[in-house]
Amino acid sequence: MIKIVFLGTQGMQPTKERGLPSIYVQFGQEKMLVDCGEGTQRQMRVAGLKPAQLTKIFISHFHADHVLGLAGMMRNLAANDYSGTLEIYGPKGLETYYHHLTNSSFNPVENVKVRLIEIKEGILFEDNEFMTEVKHLAHSVPSYGINIIEKPKRKMNMSYLKKIGLTKHPLLGELQRGKDIVWRGKKITVAKATYLTEGKKITFIQDTAYHDDCVELAKEADLLISESTFEEKEREKAQEYKHLTSRQAALIAKKARAKRLILTHFSQRYKDVSQLQKEAKAVFKNVICAKDFDEVEI
Repeated sequence: MIKIVFLGTQGMQPTKERGLPSIYVQFGQEKMLVDCGEGTQRQMRVAGLKPAQLTKIFISHFHADHVLGLAGMMRNLAANDYSGTLEIYGPKGLETYYHHLTNSSFNPVENVKVRLIEIKEGILFEDNEFMTEVKHLAHSVPSYGINIIEKPKRKMNMSYLKKIGLTKHPLLGELQRGKDIVWRGKKITVAKATYLTEGKKITFIQDTAYHDDCVELAKEADLLISESTFEEKEREKAQEYKHLTSRQAALIAKKARAKRLILTHFSQRYKDVSQLQKEAKAVFKNVICAKDFDEVEI
């Protein structure tokens, strides 16, 4: 199961109802942030999440609304004796930005172990359970979309295993690891004794103008989380500032054959985002607009 908490769903400036961009993702032992807007540490506290348990932070780009919360987050970790090694991923120049942010006040962060990894297109991280990959987007500064992809899981074909009398035995562990075995003098193949279930794919499209790479990134996503800064009548302004309209986000979801779309990163001009959802629904039915502290499990 993957748990997602929307910590900030506004764009550029916070409002009384919405904080700046940050999304919490929990996958197994990994507890991650996608972007870290100003106030993220406070939003985590409200949501009952513990910053000291974070393992990774992905910064999509270095615009202020997506990254200025990182300095406060690091001070929080330092004050709470963070014991792990935090991996921070960001575009080229990450080390310089991190240094400026964490040394912009007295008591610089020195007791927190950090690995800084610059983002390049392709696979960013991979282990036995999941992988992350990134693609360059079309924004006014270098910006990246992110996929979190769960690895396929091997399940036991219990009807077959019961027929051959193999239901509880250490050899099942070998099958689970994808290895053929010998049982009662007969070869038992992985192909017959097990099957694979596809893992989930979650796509994050933060700040970008509409272009085909967005569709490629989100292809067959179980969940697409996309910025939706403007409604369609502001399409020229969206193009000027290299952002998406709600209709364009829906079009990406439709072309990519995504299963579900959640819109976020709204301009502060919209006190009511129902019009953005209405415009998106005209193109792609399974869509909602996120609110701060909304939780999703997939």
